[in-house]
Amino acid sequence: MIQEAIIRYLRKHRQESLSPKAVLFDMDGVLYDSMRFHAQAWYEVATLHQLTSRLEDFYMFEGRTGESTINELYQRTLQRDATVEERQAIYKEKADLFNTYNDGTPMTGAAEVLKEVEASQLRRLVVTGSGQHSLIDKLNHTYPGHFNREKMVTAFDVRYGKPHPEPYLMGLRKADAKPNEAFVVENAPLGVEAAVAAEIFTIAVNTGPLPDQILLDAGADLLYPDMKSLANDWRRIMALAKSTRLKEYAD
Repeated sequence: MIQEAIIRYLRKHRQESLSPKAVLFDMDGVLYDSMRFHAQAWYEVATLHQLTSRLEDFYMFEGRTGESTINELYQRTLQRDATVEERQAIYKEKADLFNTYNDGTPMTGAAEVLKEVEASQLRRLVVTGSGQHSLIDKLNHTYPGHFNREKMVTAFDVRYGKPHPEPYLMGLRKADAKPNEAFVVENAPLGVEAAVAAEIFTIAVNTGPLPDQILLDAGADLLYPDMKSLANDWRRIMALAKSTRLKEYAD
């Protein structure tokens, strides 16, 4: 399965091989078990402001910037973008509520994945749509030695959020890597779309309530049910990435 996925990726992007140098990690739902709190906070604030939404919408919106999410809700409900004042007020309410709910729980298996990635001598970067300072600041405490702010891409760094490829293209620049020299680990459909649009080999980990098919339809190259499963398979992924050459599998 892994080798077949690598061959499909190489054919699609006209690359001869993968040469891994870096792994770009989404944060919420990948490194932290925090998406349930984001979704609940968004849903409660949207309901308070009489903006049309369902709880599951916010798992589909995951990866968007806060501004983009709010505009989506306003367009859906009122057929217009939110004003600057509306965006600022609603985002503050959502952030305050999220900080009340969030318990900072690391995602099960994430530390094991990072340990495997470090052992593979790959650079580790975070590419997140989050603008939550509190969560970003916890990274070095939760995963000491793996990340630094200069190598992060957050909502503060980009003009366009996921599913636009800009966040992952910026991640590649910060990693000093080409698309075929990186992996992305994502849990959200929009994040998968962004990584695929940046032409990076994309590993989806379905840590939320969405059906697997949504992540596959978004273009994920590989799909795992959780981070622990990815950690267990990491050495196989690396071995096959380094050994698979497209010329050996010509049509």
